[in-house]
Amino acid sequence: MGHGTVRFVADRGVARVTLDRPQLRNAFNDEMIEDLLEVFAGIRGSETIRAVVLTGEGKAFCAGADLHWMRRVLGYTLEQNREDSLRLARMLYEIDTCPKPVVGRINGHAIGGGTGLVAVCDIAIAAEEATFAFSETKLGLTPATISPYLLRKMGEGPLRELFLTAERFPARRAVELGLVNEAVEAERLDEAVQAKLDLILTGGPKALASAKELILGIGERGLAESGPFTAERIARERMGAEGQEGMSAFLEKRRPSWVAGAGDAGEEER
Repeated sequence: MGHGTVRFVADRGVARVTLDRPQLRNAFNDEMIEDLLEVFAGIRGSETIRAVVLTGEGKAFCAGADLHWMRRVLGYTLEQNREDSLRLARMLYEIDTCPKPVVGRINGHAIGGGTGLVAVCDIAIAAEEATFAFSETKLGLTPATISPYLLRKMGEGPLRELFLTAERFPARRAVELGLVNEAVEAERLDEAVQAKLDLILTGGPKALASAKELILGIGERGLAESGPFTAERIARERMGAEGQEGMSAFLEKRRPSWVAGAGDAGEEER
């Protein structure tokens, strides 16, 4: 399915969302932001999609903001700039809070706002040739909208250096800094992404969504509040249909119903 700047394909429970402006290194503009909002809103409401792969067409993942879009922005009023920036913020939040696990297939360079898309993926796997940079200060700007997600993943220390220098860094360093989970040879990228998907799809769909919500929400609570909150959550999950099926499958040494080819799991898989 096409959305102008984004390609969407769903197959066997996995949605593949591809930034589709290869001639511009998948740089985003207001149209791509709206397309991503629309696609991920649909994914959020889907009962059949269980995981998402986010990637770019061609040699780049995302080169940040489109220069043609930036030329229009030069003439915007403060209110227009504010609304424009809020749409970008909403798009990042929509992906970040997507109840389905999002795996980033980082096939090439991620620059500026493109690094924000990397940061809102639950798992990011990059080709070793990919490079990353927070280049906004070279334009007299700051990486403001993407900064909450980068700070959460990478911490303050690395960002003090990389926000200020705008230097490019390779995929291996992105792994060390926590922005990327794994860097592999380009020819192994699809294999590495599929390996993560295979693991994700062994989890219960509702449990996966709940785990994401837990990760995103638990940091907002103190330890005293976290105890009752988490106890209530796990108590309800134990009583839910998915929890009952998962625990029964474990005790009966079989695969739960949501795993492809469900049946006798064998002792070695328990």
